[in-house]
Amino acid sequence: MSDYQGPLSRFTVLDLTRVRSGPTAVRHLADWGANVIKVEAPAAVDKSKGMGGSRNGPDYQNIHRNKRSLSLNLKEAEGLEIFKKLVADADVVVENYRPDVKARLGVDYESLKAANPKIILASISGFGQDGPYARRPGFDQIAQGMGGLMSITGQPGQGPMRVGIPIADLSSGNYATIAILIALLEREASGEGQWVHTSLLEAMIAMLDFQAARSLVAGDVPQQAGNDHPTSIPTGVFKTKDGHMNIAAAGDVMWDRLCEVLDAPDMHDHPDFCNGAQRSINRNGVNAAIETYTIDKTSGEWIEIMTEAGVPCGPIYDIGEMFADPQVEHIGIKHPVEHPELGAMNLVGQAINMNRYQPRTGMPTPDTGQHTDEVLSAIGFDAAAINDLKSRGIV
Repeated sequence: MSDYQGPLSRFTVLDLTRVRSGPTAVRHLADWGANVIKVEAPAAVDKSKGMGGSRNGPDYQNIHRNKRSLSLNLKEAEGLEIFKKLVADADVVVENYRPDVKARLGVDYESLKAANPKIILASISGFGQDGPYARRPGFDQIAQGMGGLMSITGQPGQGPMRVGIPIADLSSGNYATIAILIALLEREASGEGQWVHTSLLEAMIAMLDFQAARSLVAGDVPQQAGNDHPTSIPTGVFKTKDGHMNIAAAGDVMWDRLCEVLDAPDMHDHPDFCNGAQRSINRNGVNAAIETYTIDKTSGEWIEIMTEAGVPCGPIYDIGEMFADPQVEHIGIKHPVEHPELGAMNLVGQAINMNRYQPRTGMPTPDTGQHTDEVLSAIGFDAAAINDLKSRGIV
């Protein structure tokens, strides 16, 4: 086990997750030092690769780093017994099975609580732990659609559009991490564990934030606005001499600055654009007027000029360009690891900074069962017992 003493190093986490939402939650804990044991079915039992591509591919390597791997067949009574022995000394179990599966496997909260009253079980499902859709399999794009996000994404009139990342998976994983940390803090006061859970659907709705609040509070049903901000005008994408750029100049102060930097007094004084209410009503006209000016210079030229004048703006990068940006280089959001087969590589780093701790780096995604002997030895199994378990397909 790594000797990294990060802020979560006193906690042991048993990781039963697959695909993305659960692994996202566990990755946060692992990066900040938790002792994470990834519990996987032996290769002879589960030959599927699951989603995410090859184990040595970028996705899998990025999401399962900083863990040790134990192969264990939970469908066998002896395998479940070993798991419960691990639970007895663990702090957190994380799973993202369908709600009915964990009870069938015997890893539901009441079963785990019997092994360790202080255990925290974190569950992520597609639609919630109960209710009419509870047993449906959850997929990110399904949650994007049901959660309302696809109805407000994309150009008006061109039909619903998914966003370019699995945002329901990622956000539910992030919410699960928050729930785990809250439960760990609460346990310090109560001495008891608890079951915390979220779902792709709940996370997706929560991520709608002000758009959902518009519906609940004001009775509005937000629609697609393309690249335009739904309420802050003008904020959007504008053509330049060599491509496109973002400009955010909502409010009278920013509008005045934008008109000044564009040298556009006629646009500033136009009766259709004279205040925020008029600019909102005449958004398309505002955007078209701005583009008659932005098209005359390159994005880089405008960004330099507007930034100097205090007008919020920025480039629109592809991902390669993004990583080459000097500010991105400066903040160091790369996660270096040394893989025995793939060599040195960078993964996607944490977006959290601490002045006394850095995320743990260097530990690549393990092979299936790579640390089985190590983990079992730590709970009392000798070499002969481990070899016997292997011969019978328990580990």
